[in-house]
Amino acid sequence: MPPSSAQPAGDSAYAVFQSRDYRLYYFGRFMASLGYLMFNMAVGWELYERTRSPMSLAFVGLTLVLPMILFTLPAGHVADHHDRKRIILFTSLVVGGASLVLAFLSAKQLAVEWTYLCLFFVGGARTFLRAATASYLPQLVERRLLARAVTWESGQFQLASILGPATAGFIIQQTHHAAVVYAITAGLTLLCALFVGMISKRHAAPPREEMTLKTLLTGFNFVFSNRIIVGILTLDMLAVLLGGATMMLPIYAKEILHVDAMLLGFLIAALPLGAVCCSFVLAHRPPIQKAGRALLWAVAGFGVATIGFGLSPWFWLSFLMLFLCGASDNVSVVVRHTLVQLLTPDEKRGRVSAVNNLFIGTSNEMGEFESGLVAQIFGPWLGYSVATGAIVSVVGGGLGTIFVVLGVAWYWPEIRKYGRLDQ
Repeated sequence: MPPSSAQPAGDSAYAVFQSRDYRLYYFGRFMASLGYLMFNMAVGWELYERTRSPMSLAFVGLTLVLPMILFTLPAGHVADHHDRKRIILFTSLVVGGASLVLAFLSAKQLAVEWTYLCLFFVGGARTFLRAATASYLPQLVERRLLARAVTWESGQFQLASILGPATAGFIIQQTHHAAVVYAITAGLTLLCALFVGMISKRHAAPPREEMTLKTLLTGFNFVFSNRIIVGILTLDMLAVLLGGATMMLPIYAKEILHVDAMLLGFLIAALPLGAVCCSFVLAHRPPIQKAGRALLWAVAGFGVATIGFGLSPWFWLSFLMLFLCGASDNVSVVVRHTLVQLLTPDEKRGRVSAVNNLFIGTSNEMGEFESGLVAQIFGPWLGYSVATGAIVSVVGGGLGTIFVVLGVAWYWPEIRKYGRLDQ
């Protein structure tokens, strides 16, 4: 039911879109997300198609996480002491340029080592980009609307996660090549830069501090001094490290479900489709009343659905399990991002956001490496099929996720007791 005129604007699911700056940010980020997710699907498809090795997929995650580890602390410092809008513009151009180079490498079918080099540059640019965008968002909306802004931003990313892989799969199905996808990614990234460039709100950076070890560690010190923040970041990092199944999807599509590139795109889209549906529901409901418990139950549900996907031999059951993974994960994303921004003062948001991104990014990328490594060990290295290794990797990860939830709920009881998300 729509809110009455007597209700505050914060009660409206669409109140954040009254801000021109937020609309530009939202649609710009959607363009960038769409391009990057098309890019991800194409990289996974092309490398597995050319190498037929799970380790080629594992090294994608490793290549993307290395610059994150190297540059996270400087990225946070830069986001707190320079104009965040300019950082977003510059790093978007770097990602777009790297995508064009990758399109050339793919078209010429050059050695895959060059692909990994490009991925390293993309990972470095995105490390600075993520720190700047996460800390820039709270400046574009009122504090009381931040939870809804995070929910809608999560929704746009997940919508891009549906359209991106499906579109990339269709293009590859028609052209039998990934180069076109990389070129489109470059164009969409440049569109993001155009939208962000029109935002009027600028980050009034404080007086610049010298980049020292002490200033670089400010984000870590703040995170580890707040038990709620460190608890939810640990939960997310370990759960995704163990429970991520997305890197195994090219193997599942080819070796277990026996579907083509187009259906692989739809399979990849199942998880974000669940997240989009969940985002829409959350945006139209009051703020979560028992956010801590909701977070723990959602991550546990993610683990159970991951196990279901790992054991499924049927396409549509696999699709459903990934849909449930996405819905569960979205609750975790909204709670985590909202709390990190609300509990952090603005002068530290860049560095704390960088630490948050390091937790998330290392879990995502190292999770991909872990999944590929386990699949390789319990598959070809032990004399079993690639399919067997993939099943062991996914099911074992889902079980590990459930144990992580139990451990976090016991060690950080503050999370279980946390109440309304907007307080």
